[in-house]
Formats: sequence, structure tokens, C-alpha cells
Amino acid sequence: MASTESTHLQLAALLGPDFTHFDALLSHLMSADNDRRSQAESLFNLAKQTHPDSLSLRLAHVLSASSSVEFRALSAVLLRKILTQTDDDDSFLFYNLTSETQNNIKASLIVCLSRECEKSVIKKVSDTVSELASVILADDKWPELLPFVFQCVSSENSSLREVGFWIFGQLAQFVGETLGNYFEMLHSVFLRSLGSGVDLSVRNAALGASVSLIQCLEKESERDRFRDLVPLMMGTLNDGLGLGEEANAQEALEMLIELAGMEPRFFRRQIVDVVGSMLKIAGAGSLEEGTRHLAVEFVITLAEARERAPGMMRKLPQFIRGLFEILMQMLLDIEDDSAWHSAVTEHEDAGETTNYSVGQECLDRLAMALGGNTIVPVASEVFPVYLAAPEWQKHHAALIALAQIAEGCSKIMTKNLEPVVSMVLNSFHDPHPRVRWAAVNAIGQLSTDLGPDLQTKYHHLVLPALGAAMDDFQNPRVQAHSASAVLNFSESCTPEILAPYLDGIVGKLLVLLQHGKQMVQEGALTALASIADISQEHFQKYYDAVMPYLKAILMNATDKANRMLRARSMECISLIGMAVGKDKFRDDAKQVMEVLMSLQGSQMETDDPTTSYMLQAWARLCKCLGQDFLPYMNVVMPPLLHSAQLKPDVTITSADSDAEIEESDDESIETITLGDKRIGIKTSVLEEKATACNMICCYVDELKEGFFPWIDQVAPTLVPLLKFYFHEDVRKAAVSAMPDLLRSAKLAVEKGQSQGRDESYVKQLLDYIIPALVEALHKEPETEICASILDSLNECAKICGLLLDENQVKLIVEEIKTVIAASSARKGARAERSKAEDFDEEERELLKEENEQEEDLFNEVGDLLGTLIKLFKVSFLPFFEDLSPHLNPMLGKDKTSEERRVAICIFDDIAEECREAAFKYYNHYLPFLLEACNDKSPDVRQAAVYGVGVCAEFGGSAFSNYVGEALSRLDVVIGHPNKLDSDNIMAYDNAVSALGKICRFQRDKLNAAQIVPSWLSCLPLRGDLIEAKLVHDQLCSMVERSDMELLGPNNQYVPKIVMVFAEVLCSGGDLASEQTYSRMITLLKQLNQTLPPDALASTWSSLQPQQQLTLQSILSS
Repeated sequence: MASTESTHLQLAALLGPDFTHFDALLSHLMSADNDRRSQAESLFNLAKQTHPDSLSLRLAHVLSASSSVEFRALSAVLLRKILTQTDDDDSFLFYNLTSETQNNIKASLIVCLSRECEKSVIKKVSDTVSELASVILADDKWPELLPFVFQCVSSENSSLREVGFWIFGQLAQFVGETLGNYFEMLHSVFLRSLGSGVDLSVRNAALGASVSLIQCLEKESERDRFRDLVPLMMGTLNDGLGLGEEANAQEALEMLIELAGMEPRFFRRQIVDVVGSMLKIAGAGSLEEGTRHLAVEFVITLAEARERAPGMMRKLPQFIRGLFEILMQMLLDIEDDSAWHSAVTEHEDAGETTNYSVGQECLDRLAMALGGNTIVPVASEVFPVYLAAPEWQKHHAALIALAQIAEGCSKIMTKNLEPVVSMVLNSFHDPHPRVRWAAVNAIGQLSTDLGPDLQTKYHHLVLPALGAAMDDFQNPRVQAHSASAVLNFSESCTPEILAPYLDGIVGKLLVLLQHGKQMVQEGALTALASIADISQEHFQKYYDAVMPYLKAILMNATDKANRMLRARSMECISLIGMAVGKDKFRDDAKQVMEVLMSLQGSQMETDDPTTSYMLQAWARLCKCLGQDFLPYMNVVMPPLLHSAQLKPDVTITSADSDAEIEESDDESIETITLGDKRIGIKTSVLEEKATACNMICCYVDELKEGFFPWIDQVAPTLVPLLKFYFHEDVRKAAVSAMPDLLRSAKLAVEKGQSQGRDESYVKQLLDYIIPALVEALHKEPETEICASILDSLNECAKICGLLLDENQVKLIVEEIKTVIAASSARKGARAERSKAEDFDEEERELLKEENEQEEDLFNEVGDLLGTLIKLFKVSFLPFFEDLSPHLNPMLGKDKTSEERRVAICIFDDIAEECREAAFKYYNHYLPFLLEACNDKSPDVRQAAVYGVGVCAEFGGSAFSNYVGEALSRLDVVIGHPNKLDSDNIMAYDNAVSALGKICRFQRDKLNAAQIVPSWLSCLPLRGDLIEAKLVHDQLCSMVERSDMELLGPNNQYVPKIVMVFAEVLCSGGDLASEQTYSRMITLLKQLNQTLPPDALASTWSSLQPQQQLTLQSILSS
């Protein structure tokens, strides 16, 4: 009670007539004494809750009347926080104040901006005004503000103009679109305020305001009205640098970078001058590194702005060369620090500077943005000069740069590998160890980016070179990196390429394991693991030599310094186990799992890599041991679920906050800025979560019904992760797990291993999963993952069949409409990009790659609808009709071949599964189908001719009127000069099959004596094995019933029939079912007895010798 009274007295004093109490509170809020500050904060928060009007007015009074700059600045910050941050009832406090208080505060803020002289205070008041206005302007609650801002920016008073531009810059995103009537006035204000005679601080503020306005204008015509500001913007930047005001210049650069990222075409008309100026800044050694890096960032940002300005920077080859040389110069900023040579880990980067790191990163981004056609010619001129120079730094720079540009230039480099590989391998003999390290690094990166071509063509040079580098015992860094490069090389290698080198490589890696430094041993373990993974059974012969060393490391490397070594040994053991198989690995597996179980039960530090490696090792052991792994699941699953359920470690601060997000010791904090918020995410947590989710997928997939006991815990863990937007791999794992969980449940029920649960449990799980997948599909931003979700839905439907109910089908179909519309919109946007004035061939290639993702998406749409049609047959027709407005446009000639193919396949499925009920669609779809029989795309042709066969088989009289055109269309496919090429053979086989169906089901509509022999002449089929089996079965049936048109007058076609049978029988069973195979033998025996001897002799003589032997063997058995 006394405490409450004391608090009331404090509040009364605080907000009473004696201002010294409030000043004391402000002083305590800034105190370094934690207790004093904490008490002051508690009192302030209580005042906010109980007397918001009085507190707000008192702060406004301090802001306008206090003589203390610190108090005025603090009151501005506190006003911003209490007026705009939400309280417990989630409404802005400003709206809880009385109208009188609101008006007083707004007036006080404007007066303060007009009179305040201290820049630091003005800036904070501007922030308060902007943040408050961003909330209340939309409700027309501050009509006086914009006139005041316009008055400021037009004022002769420099301080007021600067304030006006500050506020305008922050408010532009909220009011920009409503300022159409003021564009002319704003344009003239910006022209005047960015000019060379104006105070530089005003120019910088005007630059920020103009950039903000331009960014929020949606129409290019509106942005165009401000394009003539670009020279003045650049003048503001250059004048700031000329006066040595680099802090202001850096702010200006950051604003221009933001504009370049959002609206790169804004600079299009002045691009030569703008980029030229930026490169001068980037190359000016007298300027601060930060300034030069920002200038580089501007040019790189323009290069990366593909979607908004495709190809624009590729039109400036002279500048590309200039930028490339500046970045190469940055790579020279490296010292031969002794710490690099004596390092105990591979990650030690002693001697590398910020310049060096920026150069590295920007070379990679430049190559990715502009591609090999632009970058390789420049690199081809620069690299030889650097490699011929006497300085080791230049050799090092050329090799590092090559590794950085390889991914972006891979298509061009792959076509011209020889000079690239020679350049790197020659540097393996450089006298400087850092250059040799860079050469090894380059070969590792090239192996990843240019594989498998590099591996196929140059294994005989690369692997011996890496083997020799592993012998460099004077330089453990080179040894360790050589082992890592073996991993890179082997990942894109075939077992056959690797096999001849295994003796040498495994031998060297074993030596490194026994005698090397820890980082060398870690590299050797990683390389061994990769080689075993690729070699599979080829690794059997090394198992007995290698495994004892690995187990020794696992059991003995127990101190903190050896954590990564032990973790790598787990990885290596588990991959070798998978490679050699359960029988060879079984005995060692038990020992290994004993160690893992003891580790699992121990307390590990949060940054211990063992956790992640152990999760993966357990999953590999499960893959290796299969159902034998089930007893260990109780040990494995609890920590795995814990990792999968980790919450993302996210820190959110204001983007302009003075408080930086605390950097983590493990450098795993990734920071992104979204609007006015800075978000820090701890990536190590996300990686552990993603690993755990992927491992769960492995267990469900491998153990099938054995995983059933864990479904009730795993499903509620993974289903929400379908919308985990912090990490793609988490979403991908969750998506792929959904059908596996259903399969596990269904198999467990069917096999009586479901702990008393019946089919209703599967239905319950399905009801949980399907809506979640559909909702995830609706919200998924990545096209590739959308395709995966569709595939997952398809698998779920196949597994659960008719457990899928009508409402779920409706849900799926509705979302498919959205998927088709969204894809169409994306392709439309790409088509618009292709009309840009700078669009070029390189950009066309990149657009093609993006559109290929859409093709995968449509393929999944077709497969999913096909499954639903096969499941529900006639019941699906209402959904088909609902979809038709979305499917019909896909048949258009302006659509991609994949869209046309999918639309045709959907109709094929409808015709095949719905039989008579589908007749009503024939007149609409068959004309498209028949025309598509001669489409330039073989995939479209295949789908179309297959559909013709389906309609011939099931269409009866509904197809009769189309027989004539169908025959002529099929004739074109069958008569194609390159019909048996790999691209065309599937369409050809399906056309022959369709012709056979017309012969069988529509014979009264054709000249059978002509068409049937034509069909026979096309046999046997060898491409589409499904159609081949059906067609060869049909041939048997026709021979069995002595089809007159097939046998021909006087049995003249019998020799051809025997030849077809002979080829099919000699094919090894691929071209016919076992039943058809037996029928052919029986028919051949009958023909052998009934044919005249001369006809028989003629038939036998036309066969190949091997066919004659095979047939004689078959007939004599």
C-alpha cells in the first residue's frame, strides 16, 4: 500500500508544475547506472499507461522549451516511441489521446522543426514526424503537414529546406502516388535544390527525397519527368567528394544504389556518364575504401538488375573491362601473413583485406549477372598479363578471379576448357605456396562449376596433379586444400573414371590421415567420404585398410579441439558403410552406433558441429541397414525432432537504429533490411533445422511402415514447415515428406503394424495434409517448390486413392487454376522484359532457363490432373469443365510446347478414363488434337497421336467422322524422314499404335487391305516399350484369328510377320509381355508346320544369322 502511494506521489511530482522532476527522470533514463535507469524506465512506462496525455504534452514541452540539447533529443525519441508503438490492445497510442492533446503535439512538432537549431535534434524530430505521419496521414489526421513540408522545401532557409526534404523522403512511399498535381512544382524544387550553388547538406537531403519519390512512382512516364535530375544527382555526389565530405557522399551513394536496384532504367539515358563517374570513384586510391566499395556496388547493382533492365550493362564493354580491372586490383590487396601458413584450420584467411573480400564477391556477382559471353573475353586478356607478372600476388589474383567467375561463365568456359585447365595446372608448380593453394582452390571450383565435362576430358591431368599436391608436407594448407579439391572433383565424376586412380588416391589420403595436421586429416576424411560415395562397390577393396583408422578417430578424438575431426569421421564412416553395403559393414556398424549413442546422451555445446554431422550419420546408417535400424529409432528420433522444431533465431531492429545487431562469434548471423526494419537471422539454427527435416525424410522413406510409431509426432512438426519462409530446404523437406508419411501409415495399416489403427487413421492424416499442401502452394514464392508441392499432391493422391474426397479435389482444382494464372502472369512479365531496348542473346538464354521452370510446373499440373482423372473417372468431369476455361488457352499456338502437351494429355486421360461420357468433348478437342499430330515439337506430337489412338479405341461412332483426317495426319508422322531419331521415335511408335487401333476399332471406315499392311510394315516397335507391348500383343491376336488383310492374299505378308516375331523374341523380352512372348512361340510353331516349304525357306533366309539360331532354339524346345 505504501509502495503504491509512493508511486502515485512520484507520478504527481513528475507531471506536476515543477519541471525539475521531469528533467531528473530524463537524466536518469540516460544514466549509465543500470538500477537508476531501470527505475526511471518503470516510472516512465507507468506514466505512459496511466497519464498518456500529460506525459505526451510534457515531452512536447521539453522539446520546445528545454535548454538541454540532450533532453530535447531524448524527448523527440521518446515521443516517437510512445506515439507510434503499439500498446497491449494493439492500437497506436496517439489515437488514445484526446483531440486537444493530438492537435497540441502535432503543432508542437511543426513549431520545433521551424525553430530548432541543433541538427541532431532536428533529425530526431523529423523521424518522429515521419513515423507519426505514416500512420495518421491516410486517415487525414494531419492536413497541415504536407503544406508545411512544401513550404519548407521551397524556403530560402537552408535548414528548413533540409528538414522538408528529410521528411518528404520518409513520407514519399505513403503519399507519392497522390502527388500527381504537384510533380511540376516538385521537379522545379529538386532542380533548384540539387544545383551546384546550394548548400551541400540541402543537396544531399534533396537527393534522398527525390530518390524516395522516384522509387514510389509506379508509371514509367511519371518517373521519366525526373530523369533530367540524374546529372545533378551525380554532381551532388562528386561535389561532396571534392569537398572531402565522404560521409555525406557515402549516404548519397547508398541512395543511388537503392534507386539502381529498384529502377535501373532511370539511369538509361545518362548511363555512360553515370557509370564512368562511378568507376572513377571506384578507382580513386585517395578515397576511403568504403566510398570506393559503394561505387563498385552501384555498378554491380545495375548489372544485376536483369528483370528491370535486361542487357543494359552488357552494352558498355569498355566499362565492364574497367570494372573488371578495378576488382582485380582489389584482389592484389593481400599480404603474405605468417599466420596463414601456420594456421590450424582451413578457414584462416590471414593477410586478406576488406578490399580483397569485396573484389572476390563482386567478381562472382558480375559474372553471374553478365554471363560468359561478356566476361570471358575480358578475363582472357587480363589473366595472362597477371600470370606473366613477377609478383606472386598477381598470380594469386588471376587464379582466385578465375574461381570466382567460373559459375557465371560456365557455359562459355566449358566450350573452351583446354586453356583454362592448362593455366591452372601450370600454377601447381608456382614457387609461392599461396599461389599453389589458389591453383588447387581454382581446380576445386572448376570441378564443381564446369563438371562433368572437366572430369571426363581432363581426369588424366587433374587427379595426378592433386595427388602430387597432397605430397607437399612443407605446406599443410596446400595438402588440406588438395584433399578438399578431390572431393569437388569426385562429386561430378563417374565410378568408371575414378576407378583407375583409386589405389593412388586412397593410399595418399591414408598417409595424410596418419601423419597430417588436423586440418589435413579433416580434408582427407572428407575426400575419402566423397570417393567412397561415388565409387560404391569399387571401394570394397579398401574397406579393411581404411575403417580401423576411421574408428580410431571416432573413438579417440574426444577433446574440444578435435570436434570437427570426429564429426568428419562420422560422415566418412557412414558414407563408406552405404557404399560397401550392409553385409560388409554390419559388424563395424554396431561399434559405431554404440559410440554415436553415447555421444547422443552427452551434453554438447550449441556450436558443436557433432550434432549436425551425427544427425546425417544416423540417417545414412539407416539407409545402409534398412529395417535392421529400427531398434535405434528410440535413440535417434527425440533429438532429431528437437532440431526440426527449433524456432528461427531472429532479431528485428529499426533499419536506422544506432544499435547494430550483435555479431555472433560463429559469424552465422545473416542480416537483411526490409523497409524500415533490419532483420538478423542466425543461419546455423536454420541449417540444423533443415538438416533434421531432411534426415526425417530419409527415415520415413527408408523404413516405410516401420516409421509408423513416429507419425503422430512428425506430422505436426513438418506440416507447419510447409510455410517456413526463412529457409527453402526446410520447406522442400517438409513437402517431400508428406506422401512418405501417408505411405508409411497406409502400409502399416495394411500389414497390421499400425498399433490398432485402421484406414480411418490414414484418412485423418490425409485430411490434415492435403489442405496444408494446397495452402502452401498458394503462398509459395518459388516456382521450383510449387512444382514439388504439385508432385507431392500427386503422390498423396496415388497413395490414398479414393480416400481423397470431393471437397479436397475441389480445393486442389481451384488452386491449379491459380497456379496456371500465376505462371501465365510470370511469363507475361518475361515477355515484356524481352521487349526492352537492351535485350540481347545472353538475356534470352537466361529467360529460357526461367521459363524451363514453368515447364516443370506445367508437367506437374498435367501429372496431378491425370492422377485425379484416373481415380475419379466420370466423377471428375464437372471439375474438368470447371478447368476448361484455363486449359483451352493452353492449346493455343502462342503457348509453349509443354503447355500444349499438358493440355492434350489431360484430354487424352479424359477420353481414356471416361469413355462414352467424354464423347461430348470430341468436337471441341479433336481438331486441336489432329492439328497437333504434326506439331514441330515431338512431345506434342506424341501426346496428340496417343490421343487419336485413344479416341479411335473408345470413341466408336463419335470418332468416325475424323478417321480420314486422322489417317493422313498419322501418315505424316509415320513417314517422317527422321522418324527413328531419339527425339522422334516415341511420337512414331505412338502413331503406329494409333494406326493399329484405327485398324482394329474403326475398320469399316478405311481401306483395310491397304492400311493394315502399312501398319504391319512399321513393326516391330522399339522406342516406347509400353506401346510396343500393346502393339505386339495386338499383332498376335490378329494372327490368331487369321486376319485376312494382315496375312494378305496367298499369305504374302506372313514372312514379314515371322520377321517381326523373330525380332521381338530376340530382343530379350523388352518388347513383349511374357504372355505375348509365349503366344508368338506357339504361332511360329504353327506357321512352321502350315507354310509351304519354299515360303518357309524364303522367310528364314531373310533373317539375320543370330535370329535364325535363336528361332531354331526356340522352335526345337
